[in-house]
Amino acid sequence: MRNENLICTECYVVIPRTNYHNVEDNPVAQLFWGRCMIEKAAAFSFYNKGSRIRNLIHNLKYKGIREIGYELGRIYGLSLKASGFTKDIDLIIPVPLHPGKKRIRGFNQSETISKGIADATHLPVDIESLARVMVSATQTKRSRYERWTNVEGIFRIIEPQTIISKHVLLVDDVITTGSTIESCANELLKIEGVKVSVVALAFAVV
Repeated sequence: MRNENLICTECYVVIPRTNYHNVEDNPVAQLFWGRCMIEKAAAFSFYNKGSRIRNLIHNLKYKGIREIGYELGRIYGLSLKASGFTKDIDLIIPVPLHPGKKRIRGFNQSETISKGIADATHLPVDIESLARVMVSATQTKRSRYERWTNVEGIFRIIEPQTIISKHVLLVDDVITTGSTIESCANELLKIEGVKVSVVALAFAVV
């Protein structure tokens, strides 16, 4: 199998899929009901303690093995395309990191995931239109309300003309309370005619 040294065949087989891309009103989509206008939402796997996807994402983010993000994105992108989930999407936007944090980490994990999805779906990736303009504290161990206030107003549209009347696929690594996605989506939805859908590699049930 491709990139066997990154994601073993056993991991590929046993990673528990949500298959939410085949279910319209799935738990990820429901997370945003009454909060922001999301067209559709899904996640590849479940982010549980000790789960293989959690270990893989940890290696991606904190050990710098960015190829993991690309390969998982490509695998998920193939499923998204085959199901028709991406058929009306115009472009992919990864959830941005603050430039300072990106310099420290060396890359944006959501961007590497997006590039994998793009490889499978042949959709363009836009890393210019949406920017994180403020640093937020870590979301770990914060309540739902604290997570929302922690990311409120930290994103800004930089290139609005690029996304006018476009259907954007917003990509993140893990969705927990959805507060980061909500903040991004509400900023994108300020632009005329924009529609937003969401995918992530993992969904953490809280």
